[in-house]
Amino acid sequence: MAPDPADIAHISGNVPDSVKRALCPPSVFLLGHNLTDTQFGASICKRLVSKEIAILNKAEEPLKKECRFVCELTTEEDMLNGGGTVHGGCSAFLIDICSSLAIIAFGLAQNEPQLVGTVSQSLNIVYHSPAVVGDKLRIVSITTTIGSRAVSARTEIWNDTHHRLVASGTHIKMQPSPPKASL
Repeated sequence: MAPDPADIAHISGNVPDSVKRALCPPSVFLLGHNLTDTQFGASICKRLVSKEIAILNKAEEPLKKECRFVCELTTEEDMLNGGGTVHGGCSAFLIDICSSLAIIAFGLAQNEPQLVGTVSQSLNIVYHSPAVVGDKLRIVSITTTIGSRAVSARTEIWNDTHHRLVASGTHIKMQPSPPKASL
């Protein structure tokens, strides 16, 4: 039986419980409390389960921190292309939102609220292998850089059913420019 998404006991990691509560379930944070099935990706977001949120020392630079955010979901019909495998657009969507969750969690845990409002600048994806209905996916996102205006994260979508990498990607986000004054 799937864990209650409002319960944070199933989420491992060293971030404060307040961060886990803010991002569990991920769909509420990403799409709001008034989530409707007509919103893009809503049915997929609703099935995402947060499994781990941790702030770690970077292996390559111990003076820097990174956030590891792990989600899981099972592949269903609404994620497929005409060939019966996970659609590339669905993989891109998962990489986009899950890497954003890692960046947001880092911002909340490190008291850097400006990271919550970043917008996508670029998304680079490599597709490795297919996934089909019923496959359990584990999505692992790790922040890469946290700058004053740009931030980035890398994400891997793993097929835990068949023990292979489905897709990987790098997501760069930035602080949006203020809107121009209207005339």
